[in-house]
Amino acid sequence: MLAYSLFIASCISQKEVTYFQESPDNPQRGKGMQAYIPLIQSGDVLSVVVGSLNPEANEIFNVRNMATAAHLNYGAAGGAGGRIQPIGYVVDEEGNIDVPLIGKVKVDGLMTDLASKTIRTMLEKYLKEPTVAVRFVGYKISVLGEVKNPSVFVVPEERITLPEALSLAGDLTIYGRRDNVMVIREENGVRTYGKVNLTSRELFDSPYYYLHKNDVIYVEPTKARVTSSDRTLQILPLVLSSLSVIAIILTRVL
Repeated sequence: MLAYSLFIASCISQKEVTYFQESPDNPQRGKGMQAYIPLIQSGDVLSVVVGSLNPEANEIFNVRNMATAAHLNYGAAGGAGGRIQPIGYVVDEEGNIDVPLIGKVKVDGLMTDLASKTIRTMLEKYLKEPTVAVRFVGYKISVLGEVKNPSVFVVPEERITLPEALSLAGDLTIYGRRDNVMVIREENGVRTYGKVNLTSRELFDSPYYYLHKNDVIYVEPTKARVTSSDRTLQILPLVLSSLSVIAIILTRVL
């Protein structure tokens, strides 16, 4: 079986596994895509960290963020940190978060820096020289299919590219199709399915180069993988039967 797997792998050409190849139709330098900036929407969980000249007053706002630290690092959400229920400010169906002292604040459709400025302005009535930092809690992307470590990954920087996500998953296996990677994206109730060719430099101009929060990346297996799996299922019973016969013979000899 090992020899057969090596044979299948040897049939895969270098062109099929080499990333970012140049072609006559592609320019040396792409136009580049504008970096994705996520907007707050209903259902998001936010960390709102407040600072001021009164540390005791700050704790009123920051107590909800105490359990979010485990989520603000790269890693699989299924790990030890992923089992902790995130605490933060949940954006309700109307797009508001409920902040102590100031009540409901409309944040739906805002970038986190603008949400920070909005809350800071409202807090100036109660705190002296307040500072506010708003971040997403649980900014996640999922990678599955023919990669070495499929998982759900938490992204602390709130910005990640498709190659970076695949690197977190340990890169594609030799059996992963690099010319047909699917990115599943759902925003505002609309689901889209994008196809990306990792072997082409056109990737850098794709709207799926910068991933959005909650994107799902699926790497399709090659025909070689399917053929290899089918052949393994065919050969395995024969191998097991042969081992049983050998065991019986050895038992009688001994």
